[in-house]
Amino acid sequence: MHTKACDTKYLKNTSLKLLASITASLLFMSSAPMPEKDLPEFTFTETTIENIHSAIKTKAITCQAITQGFIDRITKYDEISNLNAIIYINPKAISKAKQMDLQFTEEPKLKPLQCIPVILKDNFDTADMPTEAGSIALKGSIPPDDAFIVKKLRDAGAIIIAKSNMGEWAFSPNNTISSTHGETHNAYDLSRVPAGSSGGTASAIAANFGVIGIGSDTGNSIRGPSSHLALVGMRSTIGATSRDGIIPLLLNRDVGGPMLRTVKDTARVFNAIAGYDEADPTTKAYLDHKVADYTAKLSLNGLEGVRLGVLREIVDETTADKDTLKVYAQALQDLASQGAVIVDPITIPEFEKLTKATGFCSRFRYDLNNYLATLTSRNEIKTLQDVVAQKKHRPENAGSMNWAMKVPANITPAEQTPPCVDVQGDPRRKALLNAVVNTMDNLKLDAIVYPTWSNPPRKIGDSQSPSGNNSGKIAPHTGQPAITVPMGYVKNGLPVGLQILGRPFTEDKLFQYAYAYEQATMHRRAPLLFP
Repeated sequence: MHTKACDTKYLKNTSLKLLASITASLLFMSSAPMPEKDLPEFTFTETTIENIHSAIKTKAITCQAITQGFIDRITKYDEISNLNAIIYINPKAISKAKQMDLQFTEEPKLKPLQCIPVILKDNFDTADMPTEAGSIALKGSIPPDDAFIVKKLRDAGAIIIAKSNMGEWAFSPNNTISSTHGETHNAYDLSRVPAGSSGGTASAIAANFGVIGIGSDTGNSIRGPSSHLALVGMRSTIGATSRDGIIPLLLNRDVGGPMLRTVKDTARVFNAIAGYDEADPTTKAYLDHKVADYTAKLSLNGLEGVRLGVLREIVDETTADKDTLKVYAQALQDLASQGAVIVDPITIPEFEKLTKATGFCSRFRYDLNNYLATLTSRNEIKTLQDVVAQKKHRPENAGSMNWAMKVPANITPAEQTPPCVDVQGDPRRKALLNAVVNTMDNLKLDAIVYPTWSNPPRKIGDSQSPSGNNSGKIAPHTGQPAITVPMGYVKNGLPVGLQILGRPFTEDKLFQYAYAYEQATMHRRAPLLFP
């Protein structure tokens, strides 16, 4: 197995420091992505599923060459730049690509995600690579099988080429620091954070180390990093995708999902990963909300007549970045120019009270112990108590560990007071969901919009300046779906994102709205640090 060391002892030379200080004006000198009607010929940077499949069909390139090309980008740029996004390269990726080339020669048909390179967050079980959740306690741990989402991706023909760094146990929404591989940096500015905890996936996809990124989101961790890296990130309805084989943080709020560079590609990946899994009982609800094709509603006219509510009270105006708010104001104008009806502002009754009453309860100990019981190779680490007793965690996470350990090991989430369970079983979470949906119904809203973050990415090491994280305020509590899409850039070329929140199981509509906005604005620019 090829293990790529990703500690903090990276080469830092003068030229890289100069690159890291590239100004915003230079960023906008780079070529903008082209509308889909003018698809360019195949290149590795900013390529799409459609580009790759077209190149394979016309024999412009082989699957092996595509896979090798992305691995070459990782080995060329990740370590020397100090991005520190990738921790493992799959040693079987090339052989899998060769096999696909042979199959295509014999039968020239492509599966939906055939030969599309995937970068997985380090908390998704893979039977052919370690899965560590960013924790030294699980260093080298190889689970017995793949996570359900990973199986679905492989079934669709995708190639898992690498694992990405993540925040230890997914604790922090603000940065991505593991106890195994150190800190991941932001691909647009190496002095900045990529948010957390899926920052490794986000920086890797932004830097064009792969096409499909997969992350997990307990409160922010798909949408936050996607916003900080000019990506599309979908946190789906709880129950639309399976959590089986994802190392949990809080299972009653955890969601796994896609992080990609375009809305259409994100929807295509969602086609593959959404669905019922008997190992995750929450997905039974999906059977009543099946969607045959999440790309079916994608249209340049997808915002015409759509009523969007502007939730201003979610943003702390006193600490919000003024440039971000200007970009947001322009986004609202752009939405309106595409035919959307902007209802501004909207008010959710007792919003602050309801969100404060729906805090994250602690079930990490219970959920992690259940996961550890599925492993066969971790004899010395069987429970969270072992992790704490052996001090196998970052010292900075001692508070989170103590928070988790306060709940006795013999107490189930349902036995906590109040119960630490799903939306329908928790009156506090259900009250917030009802308030949000009732407001949408009363105002005939199709969705609610707000900035994903009200502030740009912090500097590495900064834990004091306002974070502006808005992602954890509604969707994780209510179980609703929310998508973030690139909204533009602020000073120094730092990306910011627009978040669109919908009713439960309306992912197809969120893709529709996000696509129309994306195609009208085309904000996505590749980071110049990774040409």
